[in-house]
Amino acid sequence: MESSTQPGREHSASKCPRQQAGEPGPAPGRTPRSIWGSWGLQSLATVMCPKNPGTDCCGRSQRQVLPEPASSRSKHTLPSRLARVNGWSKPLNKYQAVAWATVLTLAFGMFGIFIPMLPSVWRSVAYGVTAGVLGLHAVCHLITTTVDPAEESVRQQHIYKEERPTFDRSQQERVIVDLYCALCGVTVSRSAKHCRACNKCIAGFDHHCRWLNTCIGSRNYWWFFATMCSAAAWFVVMGAIQLYVLIQYQMNPTILRMDPHYENTASDSTWLLFLPYFHLKVKTTVVGVIWLLILILIMSSLVMVGKLLVFHMYLLSKRMSTYDYLTRDRKQHSSGVTSRKKTGCFRIQISSE
Repeated sequence: MESSTQPGREHSASKCPRQQAGEPGPAPGRTPRSIWGSWGLQSLATVMCPKNPGTDCCGRSQRQVLPEPASSRSKHTLPSRLARVNGWSKPLNKYQAVAWATVLTLAFGMFGIFIPMLPSVWRSVAYGVTAGVLGLHAVCHLITTTVDPAEESVRQQHIYKEERPTFDRSQQERVIVDLYCALCGVTVSRSAKHCRACNKCIAGFDHHCRWLNTCIGSRNYWWFFATMCSAAAWFVVMGAIQLYVLIQYQMNPTILRMDPHYENTASDSTWLLFLPYFHLKVKTTVVGVIWLLILILIMSSLVMVGKLLVFHMYLLSKRMSTYDYLTRDRKQHSSGVTSRKKTGCFRIQISSE
């Protein structure tokens, strides 16, 4: 499944108003928040100039955290890091390696072991269909990973060669204010969100996909959806081939040994792998173990991709993004605490009846 990196939350401009034209300048010795607003750094001003003494940027008591010396507070700066261009940018994700290893393992097992067992007619069909669906999945996968999902204003700034501040919730409560991102330093659209993992604003932000190691937004969402569809279709085709091999082995194993290279094999318990180029002889037990492992990998991958595909089909029917869905659930969770406390006794009464 996919895991999402939550972007910085927006807040209304009324909390951090910008300095309007014609207003008097700041008094000597003071730095009002209107100047921070004119620079688009409202969130940083909230951190450095809290309203109430003794509280942090979120209004929490500083007694809950270790106090910092006054000198370190004045010199503290947010960490800097390069923005990531796409899914090939470092740091790479271990889930991305797992995804590619799964694809290569399944392709190696199907094309090298089980499809050569099929009769000649079905073998050609299986090669064509499996290779076609796999090729479509590879193309969609590569495009989704390679596309830069950032906002157009962010891509025009050529920010990828310069280190920039990184969003840190302990130092910043909000990043985008009045459609202006304080970290990217550009104006963004209403659907944009700042991704903490990619360190940039994403156009039409949906979620950050660990399996592709990139953000999914309006620029690559449909390629992402096609990746899920092609992956699910590929798993279904491979599952059907595995099922056919099992049925034929139970009914008539000789159908699976029609390749001409089996003519020199005397024992029925000996199987040839990686036909027609190699003739690796193994016993039936080895083939059975490989078949079971491949089937488990196919079914587990199909379940994960299928659940994700159904979820995004639901989101499309509701015209929602993954981010909208998660934030809606979070709001319902925070507003439903009292109601759940009231319905707790009702549930107990039902269970006791």
